[in-house]
Amino acid sequence: MKQIENISENKNYTAVNIGKLDDLSDYSFIHPKTGMEVTGKAFIKEATKSTGTEISFTTLPPQTELPYFHFHNKDEETYIILKGSGYYQVDDDCFPITEGSVIRVAPQGVRGLCNTSDETMVYICIQSKEKSLEKHTTEDGGRTPVEPKWRTL
Repeated sequence: MKQIENISENKNYTAVNIGKLDDLSDYSFIHPKTGMEVTGKAFIKEATKSTGTEISFTTLPPQTELPYFHFHNKDEETYIILKGSGYYQVDDDCFPITEGSVIRVAPQGVRGLCNTSDETMVYICIQSKEKSLEKHTTEDGGRTPVEPKWRTL
């Protein structure tokens, strides 16, 4: 099983590298609810010491589907399709997805997806507590004068 590489860390950040997307199939874990080994999925919450989101990178082989539909109690999910195409279903709605598709699903939405393409589907899933974002983008930030160190490297 492949391990996530720690790049750098300090009190205000943790930087990791999962490697090339084509090598995601080297990751695996035992699913806590089914007891089955799941390959092609890398969770990065623990590796990055995240306190507000779980992010996973997942592969789905050509002409396959996720083995089950699921929902959450408190967390919404946002799926970002990076490669491949297929269908995504939420409750009774089923719609096509392809590279560049972004799908946000409320916790109670029963969800699943399939890859109908002849290439491996790669997607990111971001999971966070529903309605927890108070301010975002420029409203939640500030500027400070910092000289980029990369200019001297």
